[in-house]
Amino acid sequence: MTAPVRSNSIMQAAVFHGHERITIERIAMPDVAKGEVLVRVSRTALCGSDFKLWHKGTQFTAGHEIFGVVEQPGHPMHGKRCAVYIPVHCDRCAACRRGDTQMCLDVSSLIGWNRPGGYAEYVPVPENCLLPVPDDIEDSLAPLLLDVIGTSGHAVRFASRIVPSGESGPVLVTGAGPVGLGVVLALKSFGYDDIRISDPNTARLNIAQSFGARPHPVGDTSQRFALIVECSGAHAARNLGIEVVLPHGALVLVGENAAPWTIAEGPVFRRKDFYMIRTFYFPIKDFAPNIELLRRYREEYRVLVDGEFGLATLPENFARFAQGELIKPVLALD
Repeated sequence: MTAPVRSNSIMQAAVFHGHERITIERIAMPDVAKGEVLVRVSRTALCGSDFKLWHKGTQFTAGHEIFGVVEQPGHPMHGKRCAVYIPVHCDRCAACRRGDTQMCLDVSSLIGWNRPGGYAEYVPVPENCLLPVPDDIEDSLAPLLLDVIGTSGHAVRFASRIVPSGESGPVLVTGAGPVGLGVVLALKSFGYDDIRISDPNTARLNIAQSFGARPHPVGDTSQRFALIVECSGAHAARNLGIEVVLPHGALVLVGENAAPWTIAEGPVFRRKDFYMIRTFYFPIKDFAPNIELLRRYREEYRVLVDGEFGLATLPENFARFAQGELIKPVLALD
């Protein structure tokens, strides 16, 4: 279905110039291609992976944890509340047919990265990237279904096939950011009952403890673990994971880091069998169980959303977020 022409329409959007500078500007409404719909953005959660855009700038509107309402008169989804699945995918390649929509072999495009995202009033979205959100999920929690719940839930589902909860013993989570805290809740839902977490931020450790995890000293090598979920992206934490993962255990790399990482192939690395796993985002088929995770731990997820503000104050609030003052703030556009 071809979208209505909006060439003369103007919207407000955040422009990331680089050098930690964001301005709010009036720009043209985005083009809506065949097979896409326009979504009026209601909430977009801020994400630490956007720091690189804050530093370096981007030609596209940033923001990739998006929830809004389809605004496409005549379309079957018009008026529907939807989260936006960021990996654009073809639904035809071998990966998509297998259900691995986040790893499409034919399309390599992410909403909010190399096409317009959700720090704006409107965003164009491919029809197969619309994820309907039930009415009992409040607007401000809906974006958490994506990175915070989706990424963490996928990582734990993957790891549980290799190190099941009944065989894991204590589990170590490194990094108590939004995804690390999401991993704690996902681990609980899968029956892991001895969860340790390390992070230098005392406030975030306190939240992890309220979720049922126990603090573990940063950099400690006195204990080994069959399952380690690395959520910080810090090279030191990755190297620590290699050192303290037990033989036949699994180190799951969830956190991101654009800087090159060199693995030293010393005796610790060479002399044991272990799994080192990288997981990315989540397949669309996980969305229904992600909703159930949110329903189960709704009060805990509410703790993470510790700021809500309009587009006009995004620049200063993004700076606060970058300084670690906020955990998972949400841009509210309605």
